[in-house]
Amino acid sequence: MQYEILKTERQGGLLLVTISRPQALNALNTRFFNEMDHLVAAIKEDDGMRVMVITGEGKAFVAGADIAEMVDKDSLAGSAFSRLGQNTFRSLEKLPFPVIAAINGFALGGGLELAMACDFRIASAKAKFGQPEVSLGLIPGYAGTQRLSRLTTLGDALFLLLTAEMIGADDALRIGLVQKVTEPEALMEETMRLANLIGSKGPAAVRKVKQVTRAGFEMGFDEGSSLEAEHFGSLFGPASQGEEGMKAFLGKRKPQWQ
Repeated sequence: MQYEILKTERQGGLLLVTISRPQALNALNTRFFNEMDHLVAAIKEDDGMRVMVITGEGKAFVAGADIAEMVDKDSLAGSAFSRLGQNTFRSLEKLPFPVIAAINGFALGGGLELAMACDFRIASAKAKFGQPEVSLGLIPGYAGTQRLSRLTTLGDALFLLLTAEMIGADDALRIGLVQKVTEPEALMEETMRLANLIGSKGPAAVRKVKQVTRAGFEMGFDEGSSLEAEHFGSLFGPASQGEEGMKAFLGKRKPQWQ
């Protein structure tokens, strides 16, 4: 598939994806969802992938869904457009390797929903966040009502959803919506540093951390702990990455991951 909106740059096990519709503040449309679906399908079985980073071109990460595409939809078409975005973001969320959002500017509406589908978020100090849908007589359609309260608190989620107010990066950090704030010029350098740091760790362990943590979040504590023990044990044994990591530690050398 020839991408018109997504720019991709592969650096070893790291994939940088830039959303490029700057003239529309990177607003999400059907073409974007089709391209992201194609990309996710192409990389989800790639054992060489370590980390994916998503950012936006220009002054926005993503400023929302494309209102011009939505305005003439009826109820059935609106629900279909919602499910299209939900399915894309759920597939992104389920990628076996970590996905980091580097939020360079506006992350509003569908843009914030995209960021929340990533595993964690690094923000420029100039970034702005919000779910402005009620101002349009709408509600979030890409699972924003579900992820926001899980990432922050019920009160913080309802505040953003009901007031439609934008908040800055510092407030987003305070409520747990982002994990780190950088100066604008340092955003990509810091995000790539973190991506490479994660990429240097045991690849199987990194994938299992994501798998077990995300699955456990939707389970009871005891069920999640049992899943953890099962995957913990799977990293032991001859020629395992766990064996290599522990032997490297004891031998005071860097591990050689296979």
